[in-house]
Amino acid sequence: MKFSLSWLKTHLDTNASLDEICERLTALGLEVEGVEDHGKKLAPFIIAEITEAIQHPNADRLRVCKVNTGTETLQVVCGAPNARAGIKVVLARPGDTMPDSGEVLKKGKIRDVESQGMLCAADELCIGSDHEGIIEIASDAPLGGSFAAFAGHNDAVIEINLTPNRPDCAGILGIARDLAASGMGTLKLPNTTPVTGVENSPIKIALDFPAGDKSCPLFVGRLIRNIKNQPSPEWLQRRLLSIGQKPISALVDITNFLTIDCNRPLHVFDAKKIKGNLRVRPAKGGETLAALNDKTYTLEQGMTVISDDTGVLSLGGIMGGTSSACGENTTDVFIEAAFFDPVRTALTGRALQINSDARYRFERGIDPAFTAPGIELATKMIWEICGGKDSIVGKIETAGTIPAPAAPITLNIKKCLKHTGINVSVAEQEKILTTLGFSVQKSGDALQVTQPTWRPDIAGAEDLVEEIVRVKGYDHLPVTSLNRPSAITQSAITLADLRISNARRALASAGLMEAVTWSFMPSTIADQFGGVSADMRLLNPISSDLDVMRPTILGNLIQAAKRNADRGFADASLFEIGPIFKNQTPQGQSIIATALRTGHTPRHWNTSTRAVDAYDAKADAITALAAAGAPTASLQITTDAPAHYHPGRSGVLRLGAAILAVFGEIHPSALNACDIAGPVVACEIYFDAIPAPRASSTAKTLLKLETLQPVSRDFAFVVDRGVTAAKLVQAIKAADKNFIRDINLFDVYEGDKIAADKKSLAVSVTLQPSDKSLTDADIEAIATKITASVTKATGAVLRG
Repeated sequence: MKFSLSWLKTHLDTNASLDEICERLTALGLEVEGVEDHGKKLAPFIIAEITEAIQHPNADRLRVCKVNTGTETLQVVCGAPNARAGIKVVLARPGDTMPDSGEVLKKGKIRDVESQGMLCAADELCIGSDHEGIIEIASDAPLGGSFAAFAGHNDAVIEINLTPNRPDCAGILGIARDLAASGMGTLKLPNTTPVTGVENSPIKIALDFPAGDKSCPLFVGRLIRNIKNQPSPEWLQRRLLSIGQKPISALVDITNFLTIDCNRPLHVFDAKKIKGNLRVRPAKGGETLAALNDKTYTLEQGMTVISDDTGVLSLGGIMGGTSSACGENTTDVFIEAAFFDPVRTALTGRALQINSDARYRFERGIDPAFTAPGIELATKMIWEICGGKDSIVGKIETAGTIPAPAAPITLNIKKCLKHTGINVSVAEQEKILTTLGFSVQKSGDALQVTQPTWRPDIAGAEDLVEEIVRVKGYDHLPVTSLNRPSAITQSAITLADLRISNARRALASAGLMEAVTWSFMPSTIADQFGGVSADMRLLNPISSDLDVMRPTILGNLIQAAKRNADRGFADASLFEIGPIFKNQTPQGQSIIATALRTGHTPRHWNTSTRAVDAYDAKADAITALAAAGAPTASLQITTDAPAHYHPGRSGVLRLGAAILAVFGEIHPSALNACDIAGPVVACEIYFDAIPAPRASSTAKTLLKLETLQPVSRDFAFVVDRGVTAAKLVQAIKAADKNFIRDINLFDVYEGDKIAADKKSLAVSVTLQPSDKSLTDADIEAIATKITASVTKATGAVLRG
């Protein structure tokens, strides 16, 4: 939101400096993002007069001008068609910095003729878009004087970061109201005295919506005849230019001005182009609108439109159409001031991808009670700027009513102290709320507060406390020391925090780069990963393609990998730790880790590169689980991974019935939907499923574990080809839980040395004694147990 200091002062009577105003705005929650001081940028440019302009000897379109500054005469070569003797102009001298390019002007030669300066056009000074000729200044302008001061361009432009909950400050009037409430001056309200209409309007208005549809509760219109749509006066053009808006014509500029000035979007129709009466109604599916932005839109059923007997003229609260647009020949106008539903406006704007000043304000919520006053302000400006002795103002046409005001809010006078620690007197609370526009009545120990119609963000007593405190000043918050003993004894880091932190570090150490993606994703992508329930679809998405809460992180990481591949980085290694969403309950949201690899492994002098596979994803999953404290030695592997993984190239890491992770190659159909080439492998780790750690072992036991010698024995078992290594490993673990510490599969053999339907699995088993060193008899007893357990579980026999 941009506005100039002089524009602000039309609504705020203040002697405060620019710095004081900016500091107070930020303190009020209207954060100042930047200040552009036009006066400072234009300070070097002076008023000069061309005393002579002759043809350049070496160029047909250039003139050599003698320019009088009041103290000296300079020679300037100029190519503007209006450069002539006798006019006063804006002169830039060597050493001056040009606002449009940032370049420092230097003395030089143009076609062998010396030029000691530059005569400036409006666009070169960033005060307009005109480059057809140099600026011509009034004849009474002082020679050598400051152009900025004379022309009124010595103003500062302030830009604030407006949060969505403050629609009232989308108008300069609302910003001035906040400043006045904080003691920075006195609020000056616009004169909204009604203009008496002298004739009935032949154009009537009707709201044609189904019962209960509040898409447009109020629509006000007025016909004004016999006007002239001419260029806006200089003061109006200057204000619009100061905030970056291009003046178009008086009628359009007036509506733009009131949108910024009072947060009151308006629209003007060329009344002679309206056929019959106006109907405000839901669009029929398939209707089209040729809009003022030179685009044609096909409308969906239910979008709010304004139509006449010929069809749609305008999109309610968003943009008008070309068929009823005002032009230089317009003489009769019909002014529209309406209140459109914020949600309907937002949905329509997003569906059609139209951004406009009107939509920005309507979807946040404007003041419905200012609808009629807004049309009165527009009437006065059109009468003053475009009217003449034959102009006729019609009577106001109204359809609908202002929505019912909100019920009063009860505010306990001690609530401010209780919630913030700031002791604000009752009288000061009343004063602050009253100056902000609230209606306040004291009732015992409470205030009955009615919110103004321009503050739809106020919903309860806590909001009123916030209003009081922000105007009082957050610098009044008391400084309270932290209760250090409690801070020391109460750990702020939970087991879940530690698990996530350790897993993040482990995945990064494994060569993956952390990514942060949206908590939303396109529904088309979500459908490839199980889809979402209806309550996970967004009513107000930030983008039309980010329309559901993500049920998995995989889709977002695959899209990130695709964007990297499109830019030449085909081998991506990414991970993200964040929430996924199954339903709206707290239990429906969980934090998981997702790792993804695409393409090939990194090139290295000691190894050859290869395509990534499911084992890479399994290694990432086990790395993260081990770092998070999961008992990885006890995990079982099954092959029932979700459908978006490739069958036969994926698996599930379980601990009993609990699923701790899934891993594998992504299914080709999911890759096709995401438009990415394979191979793509991934794993998903579920922290919530990891069991809590057991009580720590004693220091005595740890000492024994470190000092007693472990023993390793190798076994080779012949099993059926359908037996998995995981099943064999689990059988070995079950043989003796006291001594078996580690099992490592180091060889798989299938060949002519054994039967065709068999395979040999060779494992190394590490035995770790805890109380005494193992004897040969102890080791043989454990080996016998291992053989018996494996034979019983898998039917294996020891390979001879």
